[in-house]
Amino acid sequence: MRLPAPERRAQLVRTAVSVFAEHGYHATSMNDVAIAAGVTKPVLYQHFSSKRDLFIELLDDIGNELRDTIAKATAEAAGPRQQIEFGFRAYFRFVGEQTDAFKVLFGAGARRDPEFASFARAVESSIATTIAELIVVEGEPVSQRLLLAHSIVGMTESASRYWLAHDREPDVDALAAQLSQLAWSGLRGISAAE
Repeated sequence: MRLPAPERRAQLVRTAVSVFAEHGYHATSMNDVAIAAGVTKPVLYQHFSSKRDLFIELLDDIGNELRDTIAKATAEAAGPRQQIEFGFRAYFRFVGEQTDAFKVLFGAGARRDPEFASFARAVESSIATTIAELIVVEGEPVSQRLLLAHSIVGMTESASRYWLAHDREPDVDALAAQLSQLAWSGLRGISAAE
């Protein structure tokens, strides 16, 4: 069935996420993506000039979606405590529902290449910036709040990897509640350096 160009491109992107998540960037060829998508290589090349361009577009799309998901969730919260919990829940739901996307963005294939790694760092940095704005410690400099926020982002990414490797237990809501409680309790105990 011949799809309109935007629909075909979206289908190719979805397929590419799955193929790259399963095999990694280096072990995946454009032919692998074309076969999985049920198209010829020339059709794939009509939409993406190279494997690298395709992968960069995936990283950009995934990063934007994750950022938007967290921003929307935290915007719906009633206060700082709820923002933290809603942010964790949104992040873990994204990981649980879009595991392949998480693996592509934060996997080893993306981390080994400096340009690819910059996309993951940009996502981590933008999430950390949002978190830093929620950290209210009188007298605490912005740089220290950013350090704490990056620590929370690292904790979340690491917990996600462990959670995926261990049968996704506990469920997303329990996981988000536990980690948000850990983060909230830790942040509440911080006072500005004397």
